[in-house]
Amino acid sequence: MRIYVNGKETLAAGQMTVAALVAQRGLDQNKVVVEHNLAVVPKEEWSKLVLADGDKLEIVSFVGGG
Repeated sequence: MRIYVNGKETLAAGQMTVAALVAQRGLDQNKVVVEHNLAVVPKEEWSKLVLADGDKLEIVSFVGGG
């Protein structure tokens, strides 16, 4: 299945949830926000939302600084 993450086409094998995608990418789930097809996904929904072919995701990381 093809999905788009931050504008780049990515191949995902089989069914995958948002939570699995975040984990696969080695991201700290406490420091990212995920948008799925133009809607922000609450963190408690990540493990329930199964991605489909053609889905578009934006993953934004928080960065501290001063």
